[in-house]
Amino acid sequence: MAAPSTSAAPARLDRVPLVQLDGTPLPADNIKGKAVLVVNVASYCGYTGQYDALQALSQSRASDGLVVVGVPCNQFGGQEPGTQAEIASFCKDRFGVTFPLLEKQSVNGPDRSPLYQFLVGDGSDVRWNFEKFVVGRDGKVVERFGSGTTPDAPELARAIDTALARLPDAP
Repeated sequence: MAAPSTSAAPARLDRVPLVQLDGTPLPADNIKGKAVLVVNVASYCGYTGQYDALQALSQSRASDGLVVVGVPCNQFGGQEPGTQAEIASFCKDRFGVTFPLLEKQSVNGPDRSPLYQFLVGDGSDVRWNFEKFVVGRDGKVVERFGSGTTPDAPELARAIDTALARLPDAP
């Protein structure tokens, strides 16, 4: 099955409308001019333990200009079946997550969310939970990593450094 057309996808991440788990918009100013690590997450996945390292990364690199954003997805083995409130509670209570979590989204197929239309572009489908997209301060995708790349992996750290070094585009 072909990926949806991305011709209408915004050119920068801060122009993609993002809605948090509580139903409120994530203000574009929260990510504009910052490097962003977008991760499709799930509560009942073999990679769920990565939440600890994602939280640590979020805390350690926030002052550098990195924002970690979790995007719950139930498309892989039904591993994120909970409601928005259940997901929020699980992430906070079990892993102390303080970084933004967006509403549950489809990352593949005909219902692929605008966020993932932007992230994937003409690339291949997301393969599993905890795939990571690094977006530069300029709002454009720098690099993509599979689920097995941990948040503390050297190659991810290098991509984040590259993303942080990109200058933001003009509005």
